[in-house]
Amino acid sequence: MKIDGNEIRPGNVIEHQGRLWRAVKTQHVKPGKGGAYMQVELKDVRSGTKLNERFRASETVERARLDQKNYQFLFSDGDEFTFMDNENYEQITLDVDFIGEDTSKFLQDGMNVKIESFEDEPIGVALPETVDMVIEEADPVVKGQTASSSYKPAVLENTVRIMVPPHIESGTKVTVNTSDGTYVSRAKD
Repeated sequence: MKIDGNEIRPGNVIEHQGRLWRAVKTQHVKPGKGGAYMQVELKDVRSGTKLNERFRASETVERARLDQKNYQFLFSDGDEFTFMDNENYEQITLDVDFIGEDTSKFLQDGMNVKIESFEDEPIGVALPETVDMVIEEADPVVKGQTASSSYKPAVLENTVRIMVPPHIESGTKVTVNTSDGTYVSRAKD
């Protein structure tokens, strides 16, 4: 599907220079002289290399058609992660480099994920927006610190370090954003 250069949004996958690229950041630029353009930071979906490119509104780019299928995370074996197709129960194994080390830490047994593929080749794994995890270790509350909007360091059950509000203690279940690993709220049980 062809789209104009100024319609590219973060997360879009486009075909450019004979390769597949995911738009990471976009910024609309209107210089004082000359026409406006879209400054786009692209990341190659296969190799991970980055490219900064300018697209004018008059240019068209090919937006890749991606297939999204629901999979369930089954287990990990070292650096390999196995998922099961929810429709036909076929299993697929993906490497930690493909998923991303930060993303893989938030995978939980039985978690439903979406795997994007292009021409039957997997190119990305999308986790749910948030997950509930238990705080393993957190600094004690300092008296008088609760009035300010300060945060303290804590360690989740998956060894990821995050910043949490002062009232959160060890053993508390919290909701965490999977895309950037930030605290969202106390989990609703």
